[in-house]
Amino acid sequence: MNHLTLRPPRNRVERRAVGWWTAQSSLFALPLPVVFAVLYLTVPPARTWFGWSLFGTLVPGLAYMAAMPVWRYRVHRWEATDDAVYASSGWLWQRWRVVPLSRVQTVESLRGPVQQLFGLSGITVTTASTAGAVKIKGLDRRVAADLVRHLARSTEATPGDAV
Repeated sequence: MNHLTLRPPRNRVERRAVGWWTAQSSLFALPLPVVFAVLYLTVPPARTWFGWSLFGTLVPGLAYMAAMPVWRYRVHRWEATDDAVYASSGWLWQRWRVVPLSRVQTVESLRGPVQQLFGLSGITVTTASTAGAVKIKGLDRRVAADLVRHLARSTEATPGDAV
């Protein structure tokens, strides 16, 4: 009987994922500072307040945009063997997962519009576990397609666990 252990996966996600995560973080971090900048420029009596508000939202937003994508790239890893799928993900809360292929129910690929601009894709490996699906994001689209094919073939060839 083959025993699976929780261990760090070997493969990094695609380096372009840093750009994708930066673009995503800008959608979160920049709208409020832009509003304060417009108000600063158009409402002279309240410039002091809007200036401090601009500074107070822009600095943390830029720090988040600079740190989060790089840190996620350091943490996010994946690996698929003949027995299991390994994944580590997260930023502040980091998660390591191992899914035996005998437990895999579905494998799917997802490419959002921003991911497509960066030539990236993600896959979701669904099991009956209450812990939820394993998601591997930031893969090169060709690597993701090959991985989906590999997992589909491997799960077909792997006998399921008896209940």
